[in-house]
Formats: sequence, structure tokens, C-alpha cells
Amino acid sequence: MTNLHINYSIIEFVKSVFKIEQLPEADFPEIAFAGRSNVGKSSLINKLVNRNKLVKVSGRPGKTQSLNFFNVNDSLYLVDLPGYGFARVSKKLQDEWLELITNYLETRETLRCVVVVIDLRHELKGQDRELVDWLRLKGIPFLPVYTKRDKLTRGQQNQQAFLLDAALGVAPGERVLFSAKSGEGKEDLITALAGFLC
Repeated sequence: MTNLHINYSIIEFVKSVFKIEQLPEADFPEIAFAGRSNVGKSSLINKLVNRNKLVKVSGRPGKTQSLNFFNVNDSLYLVDLPGYGFARVSKKLQDEWLELITNYLETRETLRCVVVVIDLRHELKGQDRELVDWLRLKGIPFLPVYTKRDKLTRGQQNQQAFLLDAALGVAPGERVLFSAKSGEGKEDLITALAGFLC
């Protein structure tokens, strides 16, 4: 089976990682998912893998406090990273998260891409820009995914995507528009991810 034809529906939870030494063996290529708290990251992953509740969706920011690993058909790990932003947790805990995420992103040799989930409805937030700038600086491949497209008209989608593209310095072919509600953009996302897994 080639990486281009991964069946994302065959998936199981592996483990939650709170310390870098708890990482699973680097047996498969990995796709990590990052985004601000409550941006719809968990919903996006659930739609990608055709599950309603594989990744727990929470209305409370900062719910994900570990790196959560999922095995896709013994060929790929999906890694759900803690959300950044206005999580209501202590500064100490936020610093620990940041250290864990930074260590993982900088040192994991099997990491192929970081999917950066961004809300299409809003202008680019400072933390999203910081993350993308940092990934560029470190030479870590990333894929912006503009989510919640179903909340906008087609014209609004195009206008907002144009503004986000300009702010991030990416071309339309370097990002994906997505709706976790309707599934629009899912095939585009799978195709884009395949490009990182070749």
C-alpha cells in the first residue's frame, strides 16, 4: 500500500504523551495538527477519519493537554497537539506544553508536516503568524487549513482566503479550505497530505 492511498477510516488511539520520553517508537511518518484553542482542530480530524468522537471535542479551551497519537492503518501517525491561545490554565502548565510541543516539532525525524488550522472567518491572529514564521525558520513543512468555510458565502470564502494567503505569504495551492460540518475540502486535504507523504 502506498502512502498516497491511506485509508484514514482505519484508525485507533495509541497514547497521550505528556513528556518527550513518552513518545511512541518512530515507526511511521507523522502528520501533526496545530491550532489555537477552539479553532475546530478536533472536529477537522474527526471529519478526516470519518469518526464523530475519536478526538474529543470540547467547548472549553485548553482541553487537550498532551500530544495525542493515533495510528492510521499501520502506515501513519496523526498527532493532535494542544491548542494554543486563551486556554484557561496556569502559566506553568502553558510553559510545559510549549516545551513539549517545541521539543517534539524540532526533534521528531518522522514528522512530515504540521497542519496549521486557522479560522477562515477572521483575520490572521498573531499566534498563528508566530507559529508559521517559526515553522518556516526551523524548515518544518506545514499546511495551512482554513476551516469553518461553511459559515461563509462562496464570495466571502474567496475574499477571506485571499487575505489570509497574503498575511501568511502562501499561494492558493499551498493551503486548503475546509468544513468539518459539510466535509467540503476533505478530498483536497487528503490530496495535500499525500504530497507530504510521498
